Amino acid sequence: MDWQAEIDRHYPSGREVRDILLLHSRSVADLALSIARQKQLPLDSADIETAAMLHDIGIIATDAPGIDCHGSLPYLAHGAAGADMLRADGIDETFARVAERHTGAGLTDDEIADAALPLPSGRTYMPETLLEKLICYADCFYSKGGDMTRKPLDRVRASMQRFGPGIARRFEDLHKMFG
Repeated sequence: MDWQAEIDRHYPSGREVRDILLLHSRSVADLALSIARQKQLPLDSADIETAAMLHDIGIIATDAPGIDCHGSLPYLAHGAAGADMLRADGIDETFARVAERHTGAGLTDDEIADAALPLPSGRTYMPETLLEKLICYADCFYSKGGDMTRKPLDRVRASMQRFGPGIARRFEDLHKMFG
């Protein structure tokens, strides 16, 4: 799968958002590949790289002018938007699901309903496969703003705590698996 061609299709050269997406996604890919080697995970390195490089492809559809995104969706919906884009382009469902399920440490139906989160209903926003969980975990260490360097574990944990005990607990489960 040519992830670069997919990014090129949606992100024109010369846009700041393209540079942000590529830098962020490369950071996530490098961490995920490192973890997979270290933990000897039974995953294909090309699949890890593709999933990481495409997990945030939907940011372009959101209203996040600070990162040069001028779409109409709330930023939280970037995973669902990315999954829709990948499916529309005929990209393997494996990668669409990574995009759809990578936000935070996953979101349960109850968390979405209780917080009235602006996400399309009838979907699963919890990472299920090893690849989905790996990209979800690696993504927690990198932002698309600021200096975009790797966040220390204590900062990631504090961030997860702000989203509630369920998300914090799921992050700790991912950390036990991959940390």
